[in-house]
Amino acid sequence: MSSPDIAGILDKSKELDQLRKEQEDVLIEINKMHKKLQTTPEVVEKPGDNSLAKLKTLYVHAKDLSESEVNVSNLLLSQLDALLPSGPPGQPRRRMEGTEQKRKRMKSDSDISRMSPSVRSQLELFASLKGEQVAARVMVTQEDAEKEEWLVVKVLHFDKETRELEVLDEEPGDDEEGGGQRKYKLPMTAIIPFPKRTDPSSAQDFPTGRHVLAVYPGTTALYKATVVNGHRKRKTDEYLLEFDDDEEDGALPQRVVPFHKVVALPDGHRQ
Repeated sequence: MSSPDIAGILDKSKELDQLRKEQEDVLIEINKMHKKLQTTPEVVEKPGDNSLAKLKTLYVHAKDLSESEVNVSNLLLSQLDALLPSGPPGQPRRRMEGTEQKRKRMKSDSDISRMSPSVRSQLELFASLKGEQVAARVMVTQEDAEKEEWLVVKVLHFDKETRELEVLDEEPGDDEEGGGQRKYKLPMTAIIPFPKRTDPSSAQDFPTGRHVLAVYPGTTALYKATVVNGHRKRKTDEYLLEFDDDEEDGALPQRVVPFHKVVALPDGHRQ
């Protein structure tokens, strides 16, 4: 093993250590923002507040650092593989392939264990959604044009490596192509978990005037709505909402929607 080879490995190791230190610093900032939003959620309503934008920037930075760490780790593995002696002549190819697959699985598990606690907990949350109904942003075709819609779907599977969810729209379609149930593969950013219907205390309380995304009564589609009552009625745990573009006789009717079918309006919502 030559000195330049060793020096290259040491340089990559230092780079890996630096990336992990930066991840820890970003995680500290993310936790500070989480604590701020938990203790004073009303701060985001103040004009000029950039708390949510700052939090998004921190998450993007954390994601970039995590991806860089994976890339550096892959380079280190390649350098080490090139320096390690090859197996004895005549060693069965099948066995070598099996070892390689095992190494890949071990690397994948290691990647997950090295993630920051916030990213790891997010992956665990999405993995726990299997069999649950969630809100999903999908593209649907209407009159030969694609349109973005939010629908209630059921989670079939979550792939931690690709970070994609396979979901099922259980409501039969009304188009000309069979009208059957549809499956989608969606990124985590296109999914919003609903509050647990068995645990009202886990749901967020939206104040009067807050814009939300809610399931329109009698459908499996979600639309933008405005909260009419300041707090849920504790006896029934329902919201009183006015949906956009739901005008009847020149006025917006007030609709009752269960708390577990109401979520925060996503940034940049279009519908």
